Amino acid sequence: MGFLSINIRALRLPFLTGSLFPVAVATALAYWTQGSWRPGLFLLTVLGVGALHLGANLLNDYYDSFGSDPLNIHFTPFSGGSRVIQNQEMGAAAVRNLAYFFLGLGVACGLALIYLGRPGVAFLGLVGLAAGYLYSAAPMQLMSAGWGEFTIFMAFGPPLHWGAYYVQTGSLSPMGLAVGLPLGFLITAILWINEFPDLEADAAAAKRQLVVRLGLARARQVFAALMLAPFASLFLLMEVFRLPDLILAGLAALPLALKAISISWRATPTEPEFIPAQALTIQTHAVMGLTLTLALLYAAWWR
Repeated sequence: MGFLSINIRALRLPFLTGSLFPVAVATALAYWTQGSWRPGLFLLTVLGVGALHLGANLLNDYYDSFGSDPLNIHFTPFSGGSRVIQNQEMGAAAVRNLAYFFLGLGVACGLALIYLGRPGVAFLGLVGLAAGYLYSAAPMQLMSAGWGEFTIFMAFGPPLHWGAYYVQTGSLSPMGLAVGLPLGFLITAILWINEFPDLEADAAAAKRQLVVRLGLARARQVFAALMLAPFASLFLLMEVFRLPDLILAGLAALPLALKAISISWRATPTEPEFIPAQALTIQTHAVMGLTLTLALLYAAWWR
């Protein structure tokens, strides 16, 4: 049980919702547009995307173990890494090797999708692989160069939705790209709020992510914008891309977003009172992903 618990923490398995909800939303959109879905291709997509995400998580822990994580005394259940290396529960080399295994599994799933008639996965999958690797890996380490937040938006936002939609339909429709806006903003907000408690350690380790560069006051303003933008994008999806009015079910996540913003403005990031803001941001993403998926499926069934 201890071995299993360590590996779950090392993989940061609960964070898989960040990549799997986009696949679910895009697949539901494909079902709404075409009235059918391809379960085999869906399962391959889930496995491949999930594997790339887990590989990126592990790689991030590996590289941060030589940078900010040993300096971070304000880690939380949602930020500061899995701590399995710092707690000497797994060696850095073991974490790195496990990362390469999952990245390889993701590539294998991509090759299978290409073989099954989805050649566009070669490009879209390469974008995801590059984002997951270059976010953390030297010498680029986009997370330290001020490009990490944009990389996460691209890795888990519109391009991921576009790819999952393409796998189901064979079409690179702009609708499949645009539907990724709500979850794209929210996954970026998750990374953003998780950088608040890490600010001191990241600055000390020269990990100059955008919260370090902007400072807390301006970073709080950006966080509020990232949390509210998804709800505005729902109306864009309805008016420009003619998605069904039922996607306004995503507004169910708005109270969670507003509460997260409120806590982020009044709580000190290094105090326990700040942790609910991180939890609420993740919950906002999950509720938005779930409601969009169900709304699109319901619209397809009752068309």
